[in-house]
Amino acid sequence: MGPSFHAFLLYLAALSWVRHHLVLAMTTEEKAKTRDQILEMFDHAYGSYMKYAYPADELMPLSCRGRVRGLEPNRGDIDDVLGTFSLTLIDSMDTLVLLNRLDEFEEAVKKVIVDVRLDHDVVVSVFETNIRVLGGLLGAHVMATMLQQRQERMQWYKNELLAMATDLGHRLLPAFNTTSGLPYPRVNLRYGVLNPLSRTGTESNTCTACAGTMILEFAALSRLSGEPVFEGHARRALDVLWEKRQRGSDLVGTVINIHNGDWVRRDSGVGAGIDSYYEYLMKAYILLGDSVYLERFNTHYTAIMKYISQPPLLLSVHMHNPTVSVRGWMDSLLAFFPGLQVLRGDLKPAIETHEMLYQVTKQHKFLPEAFTTEFRVHWGQHPLRPEFAESTYFLYKATGDPYYLQVGRSIVDSLNQHARVPCGFAAVQDVRTGRHEDRMDSFFLAEMFKYLYLLFSEKEQLLFDIDDYIFSTEAHLLPVTLSTMHPACQGNASAVHPTAEEDLFTHSCPSTQTLFPNNPAFAKTIRDRYKYLLGAGGVYHTTPVREFELPLHDTGMEPVEFLKSMGISLSSGGALSGGQPVSYRPPQDSPSQKGVYRLKVIAELTHTPEEEVIEPLAVQIISPPFLGRVVLTAGPAKFGMDLTKNEHGVKGSVVKSAPYTACSAITNAEELRGRIALAVRGECMFASKARRLQEAGVAGVIFIDQGTDSSSEGTPLFQMVGDGGSTSEISVPLVFLFSKEGQVLLDALEEHSSVEVLLLPRNKQLGQDIKKKDRPLVMNVSVRLADEWDLQAGSSGQLGGGIATVELVLEPEEQREESQGLGSSSTASDPSTGAQAEPSDSQQPCAQPAP
Repeated sequence: MGPSFHAFLLYLAALSWVRHHLVLAMTTEEKAKTRDQILEMFDHAYGSYMKYAYPADELMPLSCRGRVRGLEPNRGDIDDVLGTFSLTLIDSMDTLVLLNRLDEFEEAVKKVIVDVRLDHDVVVSVFETNIRVLGGLLGAHVMATMLQQRQERMQWYKNELLAMATDLGHRLLPAFNTTSGLPYPRVNLRYGVLNPLSRTGTESNTCTACAGTMILEFAALSRLSGEPVFEGHARRALDVLWEKRQRGSDLVGTVINIHNGDWVRRDSGVGAGIDSYYEYLMKAYILLGDSVYLERFNTHYTAIMKYISQPPLLLSVHMHNPTVSVRGWMDSLLAFFPGLQVLRGDLKPAIETHEMLYQVTKQHKFLPEAFTTEFRVHWGQHPLRPEFAESTYFLYKATGDPYYLQVGRSIVDSLNQHARVPCGFAAVQDVRTGRHEDRMDSFFLAEMFKYLYLLFSEKEQLLFDIDDYIFSTEAHLLPVTLSTMHPACQGNASAVHPTAEEDLFTHSCPSTQTLFPNNPAFAKTIRDRYKYLLGAGGVYHTTPVREFELPLHDTGMEPVEFLKSMGISLSSGGALSGGQPVSYRPPQDSPSQKGVYRLKVIAELTHTPEEEVIEPLAVQIISPPFLGRVVLTAGPAKFGMDLTKNEHGVKGSVVKSAPYTACSAITNAEELRGRIALAVRGECMFASKARRLQEAGVAGVIFIDQGTDSSSEGTPLFQMVGDGGSTSEISVPLVFLFSKEGQVLLDALEEHSSVEVLLLPRNKQLGQDIKKKDRPLVMNVSVRLADEWDLQAGSSGQLGGGIATVELVLEPEEQREESQGLGSSSTASDPSTGAQAEPSDSQQPCAQPAP
């Protein structure tokens, strides 16, 4: 091929890029309008907090009042972020500067200095207090000194915020008083950990991210205050996690024992429980200039891309056996990972995973808290998390592709249309129903509006050069000049495995010129492969296309016989392919491939496109005066006794567990023995609670949701899942009650000395113990026979035209007589109108073929 041909290809690529940008590009006016809208949204959220909630820690946007710990119903470990220190105000201060709300920033700093105290007798999360409060104080101090040095304002400021940060740092240090150096998960701000008045210090486990997400804030505090003790403790915790990694896979688990360093949960992913540990290794190198952190990150990253990354998915695996996926769902916190991959310079998988997340987001308006590998909702909550917006910003900054502006625009629209309320923005309790939750977390103001505002801003429109700062995991701004302020602590060197395959960005920052050489449409070419990930027009298709080869002769008969020999009966695909008869085309101009066709699966075997069917259970109160008239709908667990196979259910008296969370040693085991325990959700995993209560001798467990506003009527049922380890030893029945149904049971227990209940499937207590008619699974498998060039001809995944198509149909026995002949299939079509007849209840197809 001559140079003219290559020039022609470059011309076509450039033309495609220009057309792409003309379609998606925003004008300067459109970007300015969106940026102004983001400012208005921030003013609405921040103003609502200051008007209705301050000095409380959080705003309750539906109640239009502040959330004060101890005055509102306990939400379990979620409330560990509340420390009576005006959390939302502290978390929002550096956002005010970035958004050029300088008057509000100066007023906020004054309020924090005058009003906030850090010596309350309250137990808080070490992790959350570090990233939100310590990080917020440091970020605001950095912004205040920057403005002061410009002599624009804040001339009165005398490092008061830094003094408060140092005070808080000392209040967190007692958490590191362990034999391993890993911190306790909670600390009392007044009494520390081991003081008899601290009401904490009994915990033995912490999450990997909880122990490994201290280095940015603690190192910044050390270098700004001149006290190296903080950085030293954070480094030691990272050293322990590094030493405890699984040496064969270079992966870490999710939960670790803080005393002996043993792994408690060995599932390994990049989402909840581990996420910011990886983030802080990379960012510690950027902020502090210590190559040890980069070497560790690169070692972990190689393992992640080898075992966890299955583009576009990021699946948790067992750290000791990383070829085994431990769950079939992903949580929303992993949405930060494409942004981290941008920092690493690994754009292709970042674009792939981000596009998958965007497809899920478009389907549900928001990214659900967890979703399955088939992109169905697993947990429906959406607490206004910012991680997807964060990755969108980083991808736009790396690629300049206006597509990501459109993604950002969709986030703005969804927030305004589906989360905005008169007193702020409310979290979504379930994306399937759109129902709100009375909650607006501080990270919404700290992170979401930073990333959205930056996405639609040019560098010259900002008060300062954003590239001079690194974002903490809470999006607080820390200056990269910290690496020159204080030498690195001694003794930080640790042996690392040489990275198996070093690439261009192993020891350097990414360059867009290197990432996109002569190919500005790079990101689009990757995204287009996942354009129909969830199906065209919202129709669900399970997995990306898979291909396999079969020997097919020109007659077209052998493949039919071959498939029949596997027990698969065939019916005509005429209805599917517009009534055209089935035909086969031999490959053209491919002598080396003669006699071989490629079989391309368009739709794989799957269950129905609806949500996974969950068999509801019931808690029936059978003791006087209820006598079975009160029946509470309950959710099941994926482990423990299967009540659907128990003919008579499980009966017993109800007793509250002590402690009520069942997350530490059970103190009323004698009272619980042989009875059904009540335990509240939160603080630890369901499986951990179940193990402790089973050891105490209970006959069953009823878990009750936290809070006051969840119910089986307003919230879809879900199945309780295990903790990543084996749950085969758990044999007692386990059921889950939402808070309103749980309150009915708690009220009955408070009013009557003894309450007896029956745990059983809901249909049995209702007198509906009628076995469902065994309904065979009806599945449509559309198979396309095509040449190699056919596979490149289109990517829509739709069938049609003259393409040879065979539809495989698995039918119930009694329907075979009705479907004789080549023209029948599981859903019939009227040949005169082309209208599709409605399938019967016993014949619902799993996936409708593309029109």
